[in-house]
Amino acid sequence: QPPAQLPHILTITKIQRPDHFRSILRVTPSTFDQLVAKLSPDPVFHNQGSYEQQPVEIQLAVTLYRFGHYGNAAGHSSVACWAGLGHGTVSLMTRRVMTAILRPHFMSSAVRFPTAEEKEAAKSWVEARSCKAWRDGWCFVDGTLVPLYDRPHWYGESYFDRKCNYSLNIQ
Repeated sequence: QPPAQLPHILTITKIQRPDHFRSILRVTPSTFDQLVAKLSPDPVFHNQGSYEQQPVEIQLAVTLYRFGHYGNAAGHSSVACWAGLGHGTVSLMTRRVMTAILRPHFMSSAVRFPTAEEKEAAKSWVEARSCKAWRDGWCFVDGTLVPLYDRPHWYGESYFDRKCNYSLNIQ
């Protein structure tokens, strides 16, 4: 088994190659540090057991890596190998991070829903630039690619995207 990449990412790449750090964990080093600072006080990361938890920095990195990948790369085995952890630890860390993120006090400070005026402006923009029937839609208006598991049988080459995957382009 190859050595874990996570320690290198958090100690070397984060400082010397922030662009690589961002491509691996999908956030900038400063955003990562802010998230660690905001999440660290949460009680889910503090236990009274005989075994200490991994630092919040490691738990968040594992979760972000997992969420930034799909298919086999996001599987427990791949993430565990990348981080040098056990399969069950990957699930446990992800659960802890999501528990902390979904707490009302974190959500209210980190997520802001649009105001009525902002919603109306977005609806007007969609109506002016696309189909009027989509005015009240709420999903994917930016050309998001939704990956497919496999090449479709009929006209499969039409589904091949610029990222070398088979996907649907949501308009």
